[in-house]
Amino acid sequence: MMNRREFAALAAASPLAAMSNDAQPVKLGIDLFSLRSQKWTPIQYLDYCAARKVQVVHFSEIRFLGSLDPANLRTVRDHAKELGLQLEIGMKSICPTSKMFEASQGTAEEQLTRMIDSAKLIGSAIVRCVLGSADDRKPGPIEARIRDMVQVLHNVRSKATDSGIRIAIENHAGDMQAYELKSLVDQAGSDFVGVCLDSGNPLWTMEDPHVLLDILHPYVLTSHVRDSAVWNVPQGAAVTWVQMGLGNVDIDSYVRRYIELCPGKALSLESILLGPKVLPFREKVFWDQYRNMPAWEFERYRELADVGKPYKEEPWETADQQERERQALDESLAYTKKLIGVRT
Repeated sequence: MMNRREFAALAAASPLAAMSNDAQPVKLGIDLFSLRSQKWTPIQYLDYCAARKVQVVHFSEIRFLGSLDPANLRTVRDHAKELGLQLEIGMKSICPTSKMFEASQGTAEEQLTRMIDSAKLIGSAIVRCVLGSADDRKPGPIEARIRDMVQVLHNVRSKATDSGIRIAIENHAGDMQAYELKSLVDQAGSDFVGVCLDSGNPLWTMEDPHVLLDILHPYVLTSHVRDSAVWNVPQGAAVTWVQMGLGNVDIDSYVRRYIELCPGKALSLESILLGPKVLPFREKVFWDQYRNMPAWEFERYRELADVGKPYKEEPWETADQQERERQALDESLAYTKKLIGVRT
C-alpha cells in the first residue's frame, strides 16, 4: 500500500486535464490558519508565502496581522507590495448571538467597522468573517442567528459600500449549509455581501462540497480549499480533513469547477489536520439541528460516506506540531500546483 506522499506524488505527476493560467485565470493563495502554530510576525508570514510562489495571502484572523494599528497595517501592506502579493484580511464572528462572538471587543457593528477601515488601509477588497460554528445549531434554530447577523450587515451597509469593501461570509465549522448561507447573503444584500467558500466545512454539515459550489458560486468573493475523507461509522458518518489528493470527495473536479465558475477569485489552501469528527445522524435528536435539510442533499452526502473507507493517517517524520503544519501545507500546495498546471 502506497504511503501519503507516494499517493500525492503519483496523482500530481499526472494532472487530470490540468489547466494553465492562460486557459483559466486562477490566483493561488495561502490561508494563514494553515500556519496557526508558527507564532510568526506578519512579515514572516508574507516572506514564507512569497517563497512558495503564491499570489494571495489570506489573513483570516486579526491575530495573524498582529494588530489593527494603522502603522502596522501600512508596514504589512508595503511589504506585501514589494513581494508582489495580494492581501485579504478577516475576522471571526459578527453575529452578536453566536456562541463564538467576542463581546469584549465591542459590538458586532463596531468590530466590523474597524475591519472595513483596516481592509481599506491595507488594500484588501474584502473582510472575511463568520456567523459561528456547529454549536449555534444547538438548540437553534440557525435561522434566528442568521436574522441577527443580517441586521448587523444592514447596519454597516453604508460604511462598507462607501469604502468599496465587500463582506465575505464563510460557511464555517458546521454553522450553515449552502442554502442557509445563500439566504443570509440575499437578505443582507449581495451587492456588498458575498461568500468565502470553504470546501472542507460542508462535510461538517452533511453536505457534498460539490453541492455547496453549485449553490453558492454566484456569490463567491474568495475561498478556502482542502480535501476531506468521509466514511460510515455505527453512529452515522466520520469526517476528517486531509492533504489535497488524499480524500474521497473528488477534490480534483471541485477545483477545476471552481476555477471555471469563479474565474479570477483566489483559491487559497487552508490546511487543517484535526482527526475524525463524528456526525451521529442515526440518532433522532441529531436531526433537531437539520429539520429543513432536503432529502436529496442528505442522499448525496450518504453516497460519499458509502464509498469512503476509514482514513488512517500515515506516520509523520516529526512530532513537532509546527513542522508538521508546514509539511502538510507544502504537500497540499505541491499537489494543487500540479493539478491546476501552475509552474513552480
